Amino acid sequence: MNNFWLGRSFRGVGGWLVGVILPGAAISWGAGPIVISGNETKLELTSGAAQRVTAVGPDSFTILDFGSFPPQVIHVMEVPNTVIGPPSNIAITPNGSLALIANSLRMDPANSTNWFPESAIHLVDLESRPPRVIGQVSGGAQASGMSITRDGTLALVANRAAGTISVLAIRGKQVVPLHEVKVCEPAESVSDVAVSPDGRRVLASIQKGGYLAVLDLEGDRLTLTSRKLSVYGQPYRVVITPDGVLGLTAGTGVGNGVDRDALSVVDLQAKPIRTIDHVVLGAVPESFEVSPDGKLVAAVLMDGSNLAASHPEHTKAGRMVILERRGKTYRKVSEHATGRIPEGVAFTSDGKHLVVQCHPDRELWLFSVRGTRVRDTGHRVPVPGYPSSLRASR
Repeated sequence: MNNFWLGRSFRGVGGWLVGVILPGAAISWGAGPIVISGNETKLELTSGAAQRVTAVGPDSFTILDFGSFPPQVIHVMEVPNTVIGPPSNIAITPNGSLALIANSLRMDPANSTNWFPESAIHLVDLESRPPRVIGQVSGGAQASGMSITRDGTLALVANRAAGTISVLAIRGKQVVPLHEVKVCEPAESVSDVAVSPDGRRVLASIQKGGYLAVLDLEGDRLTLTSRKLSVYGQPYRVVITPDGVLGLTAGTGVGNGVDRDALSVVDLQAKPIRTIDHVVLGAVPESFEVSPDGKLVAAVLMDGSNLAASHPEHTKAGRMVILERRGKTYRKVSEHATGRIPEGVAFTSDGKHLVVQCHPDRELWLFSVRGTRVRDTGHRVPVPGYPSSLRASR
């Protein structure tokens, strides 16, 4: 059974504490935009690479309800998930009733340094009080980045260890696998997938292959085209802007942790579609997100905070850069300090706040957004694990 906590998080003995929900207690939740953070306890990143740790508790996810500020917080315990893969391994249906949370790996009980691909995707009823896991569906091996079509009828899942994309039908709160499309060899690592607002074009980031694959979606049938888009470095997160005009992706180059990496911009209106710009971000963009109106991009950078403490380029903080749209590209307008190893970033659906995950600190940092002005509110939400994946409702 899942365990739940509800309340405004605050620090206490052991680093975090919230109120326990009692049987029959009234729960006021779901009044505003929500953001979901997946938190794991198996792997940490401060040594410069993912290292297994002795779990101090179960994996979990945290829901922030921005109906007021600071947001109301609910922690849902005993829901396995992981930091391995892009932070987009959570997806929320457009009507806000259902969330999909992928668990991309399971630990090897015989070898403390090894893990195996997992295919489980948890189904979370967000209308339940409190929210609860109501089932599970299988994607492919190492189910990772996910997107849901604007009409809420299909979910697409990138399966890194299989080189495939799964197509899942969403029927109310039931999710049914339909078919799986091979897009690359498993070693090339298809990591994330984005679907256009009209539900017809799909971009997939082929991380180790160093390109974006282009697919067509007709009804519920997904097919791979021959088109491959050249982008900077190793693309990880991929997004299509809300107006369907631009495709965006970012990732590292050779991965030394100090070189400045870039956001690649794809013109989806060009014939044929093509990459038209590379916007310099900084070192190691783990994730980025586009604002609901498409005018801003927020990208979180490791900026040396993911390097081992003994490394000469190690830093004690990450960064977030804010870009503003200029025609068919984006330009940097501000930079902001974050906690160490920022994993995911998300705009609330009303565009008024940004949430940033700070992995080793086990915190979510909250920023306010007013036009192009972004400000650190100073409010931190402690979570019961390393925050590793993040998604906002639309």
